[in-house]
Amino acid sequence: MTIKKSGFVSIIGKPNVGKSTLLNSILGTKLSIVSPKPQTTRKEVVGILTEDNYQIVFLDTPGLLKPRYKLQEVMMEYVPQSIQSADILLFVFDFEHLSKQNNPLHSSIINLIEEIQLPKIAVLNKIDVAKYKVEIIPILDRISNITKFDEIIPISALKKENLEPLLQSLLKYLPENEFYYDEESLSTLNNKFFAAEIIREKIFLFTEEEVPYSTEVQITEFKERETGKWFISSDIIVEKKTQKQIIIGKDGKLIKQIGQEARYEIEKLLEHPVFLELFVKVRTDWRNNPTFLKSFGY
Repeated sequence: MTIKKSGFVSIIGKPNVGKSTLLNSILGTKLSIVSPKPQTTRKEVVGILTEDNYQIVFLDTPGLLKPRYKLQEVMMEYVPQSIQSADILLFVFDFEHLSKQNNPLHSSIINLIEEIQLPKIAVLNKIDVAKYKVEIIPILDRISNITKFDEIIPISALKKENLEPLLQSLLKYLPENEFYYDEESLSTLNNKFFAAEIIREKIFLFTEEEVPYSTEVQITEFKERETGKWFISSDIIVEKKTQKQIIIGKDGKLIKQIGQEARYEIEKLLEHPVFLELFVKVRTDWRNNPTFLKSFGY
């Protein structure tokens, strides 16, 4: 009888270290949205990898930061919740950042890691930017001096380098369990969630400064039809009228571009043609309003 292993792996780290790219690379599909800007991930994203004898449920979390407004406070609540659910902690470091910074982590984050009584694997991501592999060694030494990790593994999530050794390390610590989810499941989240995330990703890619951080996306209608295109209607929420004007763009060009790019990717996800309708609405200071945050699912 084949022994099955199954468990939860919490992926944590500072903003923009490549947590979402790592999840997508491991799963072999784009599940978690990514952008060059930090703080793209706002909620916990669940990704499920199932093979013949194991199932790993990955929990991708928002980047660790010091909150500046209510939304970020709520975002940071996902991290301890994710850790409490986990069997293994995967802490992601950024080679590019560590090669330029002497102090990679605040003491509060170090304390958080040290308090966790779980197997802890450190991942040094973005090693593909190193000119010479020898540059990686002193960075690995610095990580080992930060706190106690069971293993430290250098990878490139973008180039999919060293992902197999990482998976083998996870399997060592994964508990023996029956699978938690159906073998065909890729996530516990629904298509509405991913459609909204794709639209929000395009806003991150096509807008600058505070605009993407002041934006939320809500799917108001999601109709699957037996014939013809599925219908999706979405509200893009902003905090100011000027932000609404920016997202709409001159002669509506930017919102058209956002819609076209989002629709293309949503259709890839759903494997079905869709009609995507976008509206931009102003909700003043929604990021600091508990009522708005709750209505938006935070």
